[in-house]
Amino acid sequence: MSKKSSHKINSESDCPCQSGLLFSHCCQRFLDSSSGLYPETAEQLMRSRYSAYVLDDLDYILKTWHPDHQPDRLVPNDSGDHWIGLKIKSTQLGQKKDSTGKVHFIARYKINGKAHKLEENSLFARINGHWLYIKEDIK
Repeated sequence: MSKKSSHKINSESDCPCQSGLLFSHCCQRFLDSSSGLYPETAEQLMRSRYSAYVLDDLDYILKTWHPDHQPDRLVPNDSGDHWIGLKIKSTQLGQKKDSTGKVHFIARYKINGKAHKLEENSLFARINGHWLYIKEDIK
């Protein structure tokens, strides 16, 4: 089982993915495995995976990774580094009717108090009705 973050997020908090919605109306419904709900678009999956990184929910991250590209395991974030923001720059395809999608985003994080950013084009595929993360194309 993955370690959960001590980051203070409850159902009535703003969602970590910065969608402008409450956590309960955004990513929480996907991260809660008992809900049976799955992201309907590649962007929703991207946002929920970002929230999972914020919360250190490694189970969800692995579950939403395409099995052909999935690492054997992920290491919990015990270092105190943390994610501080997500901005979706663009999406290509990735809707309910599509089988593939791409999301260009910038994620900001801090390591030892110093801010960094990760800019990436993430590739997604919809398999058996569920969106999965394939791999990144780092800019």
